Amino acid sequence: MKATLKRFCKLISGWTLVLLGVIGWFLPIVPGTVLIFLGVAILSAQSEWVRNRLEFLKARFPRHAAKLQALKESLASKIRREGTS
Repeated sequence: MKATLKRFCKLISGWTLVLLGVIGWFLPIVPGTVLIFLGVAILSAQSEWVRNRLEFLKARFPRHAAKLQALKESLASKIRREGTS
């Protein structure tokens, strides 16, 4: 029961962030792209459909996927370094 509620909350928060991100593309006050990335990051752990879409995009745009992976590794190493300080 607790795991189902946790999954439901993650799905709701992920889709809410994606929706706010889409609205943010049209409103100059809201940072749309950042909210969409956060929403997709949350949803990718919970939704098979979102994982499939991400895999499709990685296959379709391999150069961009490689740059994104390098950025992810760079940020992860910085976070690890700051955590040990």
